[in-house]
Amino acid sequence: MAETSIEWTDATWNPVAGCAIATAGCTNCYAMRMAARLEAMGVEKYDGLTRKSGGRYVWTGRVRLDHDSLKVPMRWRKPRKVFVNSMSDLFHPDVPAKFVREVWSVMEETPRHTYQILTKRPERMAEILAGDFPVLPNVWLGTSVEDAAVISRLDELRKVRAAIRFVSFEPLIGSVAKANLKKIHWAIVGGESGPRARHMDPVWVEEIQ
Repeated sequence: MAETSIEWTDATWNPVAGCAIATAGCTNCYAMRMAARLEAMGVEKYDGLTRKSGGRYVWTGRVRLDHDSLKVPMRWRKPRKVFVNSMSDLFHPDVPAKFVREVWSVMEETPRHTYQILTKRPERMAEILAGDFPVLPNVWLGTSVEDAAVISRLDELRKVRAAIRFVSFEPLIGSVAKANLKKIHWAIVGGESGPRARHMDPVWVEEIQ
């Protein structure tokens, strides 16, 4: 719920906090470090969402719904691009479909903003949104693909009813040369950051281009 240094968005909005490690791209997730820092600062929302393991903080797998944050975008008068759940995944299995609908209602009521929702669980995204959720023109839906092992997420994303579909090849930790970008409208490419950042080969970026 703040301005952000993320290059491809203007602000973050976190109606959900906490997550679980899904695949190799999650290993050095910046959100785990940030959640631990926020807990140490006494921010109740992040209490108990991480634990220390091997000298670093990792998710415990718990998620917390923040109903109080739902109305925040309505207070933003100036249109902005909003990264939804930079500190979680809206389609984590422990986030009820009912709560996703509440988030959807807020986005529908604030068409001046463009919402960007990124998930590592596009199959659940497709399953939930296959119901009577409206396709909102101001909502972009995307998935993360860090290496060839999870390229199939793009196939799942193509099943999602969306005005804009996007992929984040970030952190790119392996070649995704065989990625099929049909019906994918936008791609983000980037390496890993932080003290344990893994190498990104420039060739992998050229393959995407």
